[in-house]
Amino acid sequence: MDFNSTTLFDDLSRLVEKDGAGNDIATTHILASALMAKLKALNRAANLATRHTKDATAAARHDMDQSHLGLQNLLYEKRHLEREIEKCRQFASIYQDVSLYSLDEFKELAPEEARTEEVLADEHQLMLNRLSFELVERQRLDQRKKELIVAKEELLKESKQKQVIMDNIKTQIDSLVKAATETQKKVEELAQSIPNPSNTQTPS
Repeated sequence: MDFNSTTLFDDLSRLVEKDGAGNDIATTHILASALMAKLKALNRAANLATRHTKDATAAARHDMDQSHLGLQNLLYEKRHLEREIEKCRQFASIYQDVSLYSLDEFKELAPEEARTEEVLADEHQLMLNRLSFELVERQRLDQRKKELIVAKEELLKESKQKQVIMDNIKTQIDSLVKAATETQKKVEELAQSIPNPSNTQTPS
């Protein structure tokens, strides 16, 4: 239907004016019924348009609320990430105080796969590899230290055993020397107690 409320009201006004001018009642009734039908159709169309507008408005409001909620979530997540980033920046790690092999030593001593061009170009990965290499080296040196401690203890044990043997030998030697000295002394005393034949006078 191609009509609007202004046209409809104009038609109703003309109908009333014509009826007042003595138009046929039946004709007026027919025209009025047609106009009322148009008015009802226009009212239904207006109600439908209003319903569609309300639905569209509700949908738009829902989308806007969802967008606002999504924005709030993003802002919350952003603030959370910013706080976490700041915590990470302020985190005091002991690796900063760890005495590492110098970069030149690392390049010379580390496995080839730990010092590739890609690693050397990535400051973060390079530090991770240097720390990993430092850990492996310290574990290796610690193991070597333990082995040397065990070897030292074995040497000390062996040295103590040899010292005991040497002390026993020294004691035996001292005993032998003492016994020899006493024997020599007794021999000398015995020799002195025997008369010298040259001093003995023969009878005439």
